[in-house]
Amino acid sequence: MTGTFQVTCHKPDNADKDRRMQGLGGPSGWYRDIDTLINNIENENEKYWTVAPTGESVWVVVRQRPNGRKYLKTEPDGVEPNNLLALPHCP
Repeated sequence: MTGTFQVTCHKPDNADKDRRMQGLGGPSGWYRDIDTLINNIENENEKYWTVAPTGESVWVVVRQRPNGRKYLKTEPDGVEPNNLLALPHCP
């Protein structure tokens, strides 16, 4: 594993109903596109976390829709919709 990164922003993708975001970013300006994020999480190269509206730290995880498309969300914390979509937009 090369690192653990805090997620503080997302870049929306309004044209993609399955994923709804293009990527995530964080402090000091780092940014990864969604395919890189999914690959890094699945291969355990990097881990990502964010702070939920409840104030708790939650991990970003990969899930798969019935149609086979993979997407990102946070571990279940009782907050819907996805915590990542509630983050500010990345510059």
